[in-house]
Amino acid sequence: MKSVAHSPSPLFQLRRPSLVRGIVLAVLAFLVSLRLGGFPDINALHSSRWQAIPVLMTCTAMFELARCLSRRWSLYHAGVLIFLYTAVMILVMSILLFFFP
Repeated sequence: MKSVAHSPSPLFQLRRPSLVRGIVLAVLAFLVSLRLGGFPDINALHSSRWQAIPVLMTCTAMFELARCLSRRWSLYHAGVLIFLYTAVMILVMSILLFFFP
């Protein structure tokens, strides 16, 4: 019986840029930041020192998304820029939840 070696998913190959990995990290950072801030109970909103984790996750996501940019402009390049702008908004939201409940 032969054993077949499967190549790992591109999501887990850290040396190669991955748009999906950047998007997943940004969305997870957004969800974690909201949860740490006390969402969905509007009366329980509070600041947390643990908000530093979503900030680091968002910075990692931005780095990963920036690696996906190409040198020439194309629609793919424009899409990556839109994802980068989204990651910046998530970063600002996480920082605001860190300082202001």
